[in-house]
Amino acid sequence: MEQRTLLALLVFSSLTVLAEAQKPAIEIYSLHVDCKVTSRFAHTVITSRIVNRANESRETTFEVELPKTAFITNFSMSIDGKVYPGVIKEKAAAQKEYDTAVSRGQSAGLVKIRDRKLELFHVSVSIAAASKVTFELTYEELLKRQLGKFELLIKVRPKQLVKHYQIDVHIFEPQGIRFLETDSTFMTNELTEALTKVQNETKAHILFKPTIDQQKVNPELDETLLNGDFVVRYDVKREATAGDIQIVNGYFVHYFAPSEMPVFPKNVIFVIDRSGSMAGRKIEQTRDALLKILQDLRPEDHFSFITFSNRVEEWKSSLLPATEENVASAAAFVQTLFARGGTDINGALLTAVGALDKAEDLPERSVSMVILLTDGQPTSGETNVEEIQENIQKAINGKYALFCLGFGFDVSYKFLEKMALSNGGIARRIYENADAALQLQGFYQEVATPILMKIEMQYPENAIEGLTKNNFELFFEGSEIVVSGKIRNELDLLPVEIKAQSHTSDLTLKEEANVKEKEQIFQDQRYIFGNFIERLWAYLTIQQLLEKAISAPEEDQKALEAQALELSLQFSFVTPLTSMVVTKPADQQQGELANKPTEADNEKPSNRLVGTNSRMRAGSAPGRWAELQTVSSRKLFSGVSRIMGGARAQPLFDEYPQFLLELAKPSETICLNIDGKPQPSVPLLSDPEQGLTVMGKLGDGTNQFVEFRINYVNPPMQIHVSTDGIVVSHNNENTRLPWTESATSTIQGLRVSVEKERSFTASLPDTVTVKISLVKFPDVFLGLYFLDTNHFSDKVSGALGQFYSKAQFRDNSNTNQRADERLLTVSGSEHKVSRMYKKDYRLESARGPVSCWSIDIIP
Repeated sequence: MEQRTLLALLVFSSLTVLAEAQKPAIEIYSLHVDCKVTSRFAHTVITSRIVNRANESRETTFEVELPKTAFITNFSMSIDGKVYPGVIKEKAAAQKEYDTAVSRGQSAGLVKIRDRKLELFHVSVSIAAASKVTFELTYEELLKRQLGKFELLIKVRPKQLVKHYQIDVHIFEPQGIRFLETDSTFMTNELTEALTKVQNETKAHILFKPTIDQQKVNPELDETLLNGDFVVRYDVKREATAGDIQIVNGYFVHYFAPSEMPVFPKNVIFVIDRSGSMAGRKIEQTRDALLKILQDLRPEDHFSFITFSNRVEEWKSSLLPATEENVASAAAFVQTLFARGGTDINGALLTAVGALDKAEDLPERSVSMVILLTDGQPTSGETNVEEIQENIQKAINGKYALFCLGFGFDVSYKFLEKMALSNGGIARRIYENADAALQLQGFYQEVATPILMKIEMQYPENAIEGLTKNNFELFFEGSEIVVSGKIRNELDLLPVEIKAQSHTSDLTLKEEANVKEKEQIFQDQRYIFGNFIERLWAYLTIQQLLEKAISAPEEDQKALEAQALELSLQFSFVTPLTSMVVTKPADQQQGELANKPTEADNEKPSNRLVGTNSRMRAGSAPGRWAELQTVSSRKLFSGVSRIMGGARAQPLFDEYPQFLLELAKPSETICLNIDGKPQPSVPLLSDPEQGLTVMGKLGDGTNQFVEFRINYVNPPMQIHVSTDGIVVSHNNENTRLPWTESATSTIQGLRVSVEKERSFTASLPDTVTVKISLVKFPDVFLGLYFLDTNHFSDKVSGALGQFYSKAQFRDNSNTNQRADERLLTVSGSEHKVSRMYKKDYRLESARGPVSCWSIDIIP
């Protein structure tokens, strides 16, 4: 068979918008699936627009099938122009908040496991006669390479004709796209005309936009052809032996997928459950799968079988080479497998480890593994799962990899997952479907060709922080290693060194990435997906922290989950540690929680409650604050009269400045203080091109700011941040966010988030990010600062804004000034400023003293 490397990445997304069959007046007039894949990171937005053409209220349900490995990042409903956003909170806090409402009447959760690859998100809402509702769901996923191919699958199932139906798939792969193809299970000649594909060296755009006539089964019936799979497959080019490094805004990702390397011989023991519960279809499918797997063994492999019920039996007393004769003998043995008795998992696994320990004449450079298949709980021998986990980990002791396959829903997946992860393997559930034998074969193919072991991805320690997992026991042909991190220092070159063992030798691979050149690649690719590497890093870090927590001691588990929770809230991911509160109109059923189910939650899917409902009305916060007025830039900032340097006494380094401004051009830090008496509001910043205005208020008896008002033009939103809490106003509705709990919400692209007792953030794509720290010592005050300040336009003005557009330091090399003094020109006036040390309130810093140019202004 031709050996070639394909990028194996798999994402599944499917969409179904249902209307009650008896109520055809619910019309889906627009349905758009927009998937942007930027270098393996997929960002998918699904938008459905529905109108009720009846003369009475009707209920409609929005459903989306999304991959289990994806994280929902946003959901909103807009009913007649009024937006009901989802708010992401800590799961425990959200659950506690709604326990009372749930106790009055539980209902199913918003997210359920659909099958082995998909989850189903669904929400229902009642809409009035002639009213419209827009649903929008966003989710993200780092695509995983499997079996050498990349496959993007979109489930197409609108269940009615849709006037404006569109699927957009944008792909950007800096390494180059080697091949690209599309496929579909429902495509006809007419529908083929609705499909277009545009591709160049690194980009591809696939558009599927059928008309209503093209969607019809036949011209006489209003039945849709759109019911099935829409598939995109592609491959990337690979040149560098040490992989490919990509960099955006100080974050890097490193992809490593070597090919055309010799395969390690395997020493594999199949441990097969033949207890009574495996009788019938399960044991038949197991036999079919094992017969196929035997044909895939390589002559240099060694193998054996151990079967177990309440008794443990070895097929042979030692591992045998996979000769034609031995494979035929094993096939005859597999045909005799039948099911009866109990389940002694502990005894079977210990026997398998013992067989590997005593095995002789195995290849010196080879990979040893145990593959366990079971469908139930341990009922014979040792039945305490914690004791079994401890026994197996002690016996294996890092020498072999253990892979655990759970057949059906009577197994304890959590037990199998912890045991596998503790011993260098993975767990996988085999679903009791007609293709169960194919699932078993597919898993074996993933681990059948190890080509590297003991892989170490090394980066300069003093220049990288937040590094994801960079040591790997095994690498299989057709998969991919992904490492990400944040570049701490100003680097010109990012070096990487990879050390690994191949079948024939020890390898050392080296590569250097030019940071500026790598960042330039993504400068003009905004239509794909903005700061994707930072979000990719967060996604990967969360996944690895949660995985590590599964097999960690209890005290370490809590710390790992706390880190994962902090990142989940910071980046607005619905993970197993967070929930999204989906709000609805006040006159409808209680708000609902969208939780992230795990495979361990799925033991009995028909009975398991994976989410709860509770009442929450958007904008029902008790307090209101006055609507901000729009003031012209000239009038707003006419009070800023002069800038002074050195007018105040030299401060101590542990004093906080009122403002810290990180300038991009020139690259300098400004510590700014505004003198004067407390006022109702101080104009701070206005950027008409950004549609952003910021006002502030000094506290009584303190020289620090205690309130800020942030005004956005698009979307029209006003945010009042005080030391007491945050109030977000949109469409004449107020939502209160307390400092006492973390929460995140996105409305029309504007993301607002609260990090419990620490900070508030407001951000829009390709705009300046506003951050406010809550400082509690020695006085309670708010510290305002901005990120991504390169997005400020040259029209930005105001007490703070003028520094981002009109500040320029003069070269003092020809003057007699000291090194800690500079001349600064701002808005046409020249002033002498001094270098000082102030305490840093910004969360991104080390919270130590910051060296800055200190300036006072008087409004």
